[in-house]
Amino acid sequence: MSSMTPHEKAAQRSRHLLPLVTIALIGCLGGCQNEPDDAPLPSARVPATEAGTVPPLPDSGDIDAGTYFVTSLTEPFEITVPDGWTSDGDGLGKDDPGHPGEGAVYLIFWPTDHVPTDACAWRDALVEVDPSAQAFVDAMAAQTSTASTPPVEVRVGDYSGFEFDHSVEDAVDITACDDDKICPRSESSNYCTRWYSSVAERETYKVVDVNGKLAVMGVTYFHESINPELTREARAVFDSIAFKSDK
Repeated sequence: MSSMTPHEKAAQRSRHLLPLVTIALIGCLGGCQNEPDDAPLPSARVPATEAGTVPPLPDSGDIDAGTYFVTSLTEPFEITVPDGWTSDGDGLGKDDPGHPGEGAVYLIFWPTDHVPTDACAWRDALVEVDPSAQAFVDAMAAQTSTASTPPVEVRVGDYSGFEFDHSVEDAVDITACDDDKICPRSESSNYCTRWYSSVAERETYKVVDVNGKLAVMGVTYFHESINPELTREARAVFDSIAFKSDK
């Protein structure tokens, strides 16, 4: 992690997302339909820079197909991607060729330690959660203005965790929310660092306890008309995430 302040980091992340999305799509949400479990995983792999290692995920720009080492969370992990994806160091994005200039899918790997009780009236309601997968799942499920599907147990490399979908409630008017944003989670108790700027956004979360530390990953779908092939590809990349045990 860098030595930037939380405010500088949040501002940098906002700038990173701008090339990926227009119409101010900077959030993530759930409620997405799970794609078939047999969606093919990308198979290309970048040659190891050293024996037993893989290269780090680049900080920015288009990346080659392959497997990368991600260090934006407290506990690092590996992820495998095909061609055509863009990195900002904390996540991966790809546009839909059928909707040029619009954000389509984005995988996000940002730390989280606060969940608002109400994702719409989130100001002064950002509550610190225990650093465990179960505590995060419970806090997100209890959150108002959004909805979570029941969590299912999953394997994320050598560790087990939970997966669930998260979305905005149908009746929510985003213009009536604090700062015109839906805030599902944050790195701060004072301001929102992760938000939806459209009620159409949805996300699937994977949440894992790794060596006593909470790891939260999400795949965001910005609108409903994304090419199904891209949706399946994003899901395959998401499922390639693997935390490796030292044992």
